[in-house]
Amino acid sequence: MKDHTYRKEFCNRLTRLRMNKDVSARDMSLSLGLSESYINKIENEKTLPSMSTFFDICDYFHITPMEFFNMEEPFPFDIAAAVSEMNHMSREQISRMIAFMKDINHRG
Repeated sequence: MKDHTYRKEFCNRLTRLRMNKDVSARDMSLSLGLSESYINKIENEKTLPSMSTFFDICDYFHITPMEFFNMEEPFPFDIAAAVSEMNHMSREQISRMIAFMKDINHRG
């Protein structure tokens, strides 16, 4: 029973990430050098990727495997991009950015 639950969560996560990236399953499959229906088969729980292909999927989304499995974070590649940009900011700029984000979150 647990295997089915984990498989379903994995497949749903892949679907959500792909849709958030606004790419079709076919285009994603082809971008990864796979058959055009491969991602669709994963999303429909007909197959699971090899570890190598899973790592390629993570690379495609520019996320780590740990970020892939963080089901509570719907936009891990956006957060990774924001952190990457923040790595080029001064401490003062980062402080202002954090204050800005807090202000936005409290406004609801």
